[in-house]
Amino acid sequence: MEKLLEVHDLHVAFSTYGGTIKAVRGVNFYLHKGETLAIVGESGCGKSVTSQAIMRLIPEPPGKIVRGKVMFKGKEITRYTEKQMRSIRGVEISMIFQDPMTALNPTLTIGTQLMEGLQEHQSIRGETATSKALEMMHLVGIPNPKERLKQYPHQFSGGMRQRIVIAMALICEPELLIADEPTTALDVTIQAQILELFTTIQAKTGISIILITHDLGVVAKIADRIAVMYAGKIIETGTKRDLFYNQQHPYTKGLLKSVPRLDLKEEQLSPIDGTPPDLFAPPQGCPFTARCPYAMEVCDNVYPVTTERSSSHRVDCWLQDKRAQQLLARTANQ
Repeated sequence: MEKLLEVHDLHVAFSTYGGTIKAVRGVNFYLHKGETLAIVGESGCGKSVTSQAIMRLIPEPPGKIVRGKVMFKGKEITRYTEKQMRSIRGVEISMIFQDPMTALNPTLTIGTQLMEGLQEHQSIRGETATSKALEMMHLVGIPNPKERLKQYPHQFSGGMRQRIVIAMALICEPELLIADEPTTALDVTIQAQILELFTTIQAKTGISIILITHDLGVVAKIADRIAVMYAGKIIETGTKRDLFYNQQHPYTKGLLKSVPRLDLKEEQLSPIDGTPPDLFAPPQGCPFTARCPYAMEVCDNVYPVTTERSSSHRVDCWLQDKRAQQLLARTANQ
């Protein structure tokens, strides 16, 4: 399959009065055309910063892409000027932000906001733009689109506002959609509708999706591959089957154990004890060491070598290293 997006050794930092926060620390991943990649992890792990770095939306200062490459359709967009980035934002790469209410202007009608992208990027105006806006509203399941075009954001429910934000992101027919926590503020029923909408749109348009979330239920629904992020690093990546049935990193196992399951009547949830590391001074070794029940001395001092469990499954954990496995086996036999 052809790769649409490749991220190589991405580092993002923020300068503050208290020091430098190393928010993203050497992230690597890729995305095929027509694929959905989910980036999961607890709050503060660097998911949203990674997505903003891809779009070049990191405010400079205080933020800065320290090093790394973002390759989109074979071109390194980290070297693009702001004018060049504006030519692809919303046209080839679109983003859905976390809160639909803050993503919409309360003083402008829905129609005005929907058609703004067409006018800005494709010089489409008048009846043609209106027709396209109505088509997008129909695609995302907005009833009575002609009347709704004249209304304002406060006249829409949370789920409807999220659908409008999705329509705005898709109206210029981008090849890549980055959805940052698109269902966080929605109730369970509306979440299911929005996820079904993503699946339908992808089937119709062939768009590639990066889904950023901490909800593993969302991941199980629509993702093809999953990247687990912790303390600014991607520590495990694989297909849904790899991570739900054969997860290897202790953090991934902890995430799954902390999710309630309907098929287990007397299940007791197991929270992950401790707190994430301070990214003002991130650890040299594995960032999960302080919270890991299997931590060894080497974990605290040296970052683990990536182990390839299969062609699709990669994990950064010393427990997967053959040398560590041999040591553990000798210890168990003593």
